Amino acid sequence: MPARTLQRIAMGLPAFAAALKASAMDRDARLSRAKFRAWHRGTREADYLVGGFFDRHHASWDDDELAWFEAMLEEQDADILAWALQAQAVPHHLAGRMMRAMQKLDYVKV
Repeated sequence: MPARTLQRIAMGLPAFAAALKASAMDRDARLSRAKFRAWHRGTREADYLVGGFFDRHHASWDDDELAWFEAMLEEQDADILAWALQAQAVPHHLAGRMMRAMQKLDYVKV
């Protein structure tokens, strides 16, 4: 069996597709895509929250932190707002240092 087939089986097709997509895009393209998605959420509140967080912190992110942000972008705006405002429990896969930074809200200009 070819190595690529074994890799797909071992990782599962969705994980393999995500890994392939991430490796195909260089860091600048990923950041550009993340910035656009951060500032075009669908509601002004979410734009300011997610886009402001991106603008304040993205320059210092490593690949794992960028991957966290990309995963968070897949979530619904209402959930992201609730987590950032600490009105709802943060799911395990998004909990941690990055979410705590988002919860500070010190990056939102008012």
